[in-house]
Amino acid sequence: MNSRFLSTCFAAVLLTSLAACSGMSRRDENTATGAVIGGVAGSVLSGGSTAGAVGGAVVGGVIGNQVDKKK
Repeated sequence: MNSRFLSTCFAAVLLTSLAACSGMSRRDENTATGAVIGGVAGSVLSGGSTAGAVGGAVVGGVIGNQVDKKK
């Protein structure tokens, strides 16, 4: 199958599953959103590689976790 198609399906499944998590805190939502966006971006930028998607998800999750952090 086409790796771009698989990446799109993966992102759609993740976004759908996140919609079910209504009890999450704002920070948890930011972390999950950052991971999804980072995973898709990493996959696209690395040409569909799994390592790129996982790396992007990790970086995106960390960045999302730090957004709106109180000092």
